Amino acid sequence: MDKTQLPTNFIKHTTKNPLQKLLINNFYSTLVSLAKPINPNTVLDAGCGEGFTLNKLMSNNIGKSIEGVEYTKEAITLGKKLFPKAKIKSGSIYELPYKNNSFDLVICTEVLEHMEYPQKALLEALRVSKKHIILSVPNEPFFRIANLLTGKYVNEFGNSPGHINHWTFFSFQDFIKKRGIKITKIKLPFPWIIVLAEK
Repeated sequence: MDKTQLPTNFIKHTTKNPLQKLLINNFYSTLVSLAKPINPNTVLDAGCGEGFTLNKLMSNNIGKSIEGVEYTKEAITLGKKLFPKAKIKSGSIYELPYKNNSFDLVICTEVLEHMEYPQKALLEALRVSKKHIILSVPNEPFFRIANLLTGKYVNEFGNSPGHINHWTFFSFQDFIKKRGIKITKIKLPFPWIIVLAEK
């Protein structure tokens, strides 16, 4: 697989750009700081891509049983090579292959901005959670600005490929609250929004 065929998420996580590496590390530090106090036994990463978040959770001892669901075959194949210990299952976030209330914590990061029906994906992630859910999306317009500053996607005015939903700090909170979900913490590691919520 040449670089032009690699998933953008994989390219983002394996970048040599020091600024981008710093931003991603800050993102994961924030995610870990939200997940660790919950002390979950079971964790699902819905839309786990190649397993970078799963690996970060495992390396920080978050959860005794951790697994991910991913739709794209390319990402699953790459994930199994990169992180052989990660449990990645094929499936759609619109129809997660689990019963109600299956996990102490469900994580859905950098997924909703790609979804044609983000509300359906959110409610499905919530369905399989016993209580806690962590969500992240790009914080607009800062995400686009950050892309432009690093010379990425200039012809698209900084919009990353596949991003069809765009939320600000306030509109993302509205999106969540309209589904009857209680937001308990919001963090803003530039250029993202990360929300800890519960049902």
